Amino acid sequence: MANKIHLHDNFEVNFQLKGFNSILIGIYIFLAAYVYKYVLDSYLIDDNPLALLSPQLIEILFISVAFFVTLLSSLALFFSGKRKAKRFQFKLWNGKTKTAFLKYLLGIFIISISVLILKNYGNINFITPAFLFLYGLLLLIFKNKGSKSLYILISLCLLLGVLCILIPTYWYSSLTIVAIAHITYGVVVK
Repeated sequence: MANKIHLHDNFEVNFQLKGFNSILIGIYIFLAAYVYKYVLDSYLIDDNPLALLSPQLIEILFISVAFFVTLLSSLALFFSGKRKAKRFQFKLWNGKTKTAFLKYLLGIFIISISVLILKNYGNINFITPAFLFLYGLLLLIFKNKGSKSLYILISLCLLLGVLCILIPTYWYSSLTIVAIAHITYGVVVK
């Protein structure tokens, strides 16, 4: 019995990035990339109502979309972990999950601050590569020990980050590819 409790008493079981969680996160990333692309394209068209928005309002819109994607992705991980903890009848919050949650918050904070610093210094061509690199590192930190297929998603994030540095206009395609990879990972790894 003690072995069974020990198997389920860790962060990997409580908060997993596979199955429906990965599909949801992929959908959120895809929708955010689409909103960004739509707003930017509409901003350049004179007859579109979005062309009347100020650049400051568009920045606020982009920051709020990123905040909601992060919030919804985090809530998907949390509620999935809560369901799994209830199914196995063990505590959701233990020592390992609390420290892992603090690492997760620190990772999200570092990604957010890095992207905001790049935006404030006017290096907007490096926002997507920085996000992809840091997101790949966050996935690497929280990978499951038995999940070698997550390395494909991590290496894809890093590769697309390099590609976005070389071709800055490839940001939309890179985010779409990462979203599709998340959805595919969620369908394949259950």
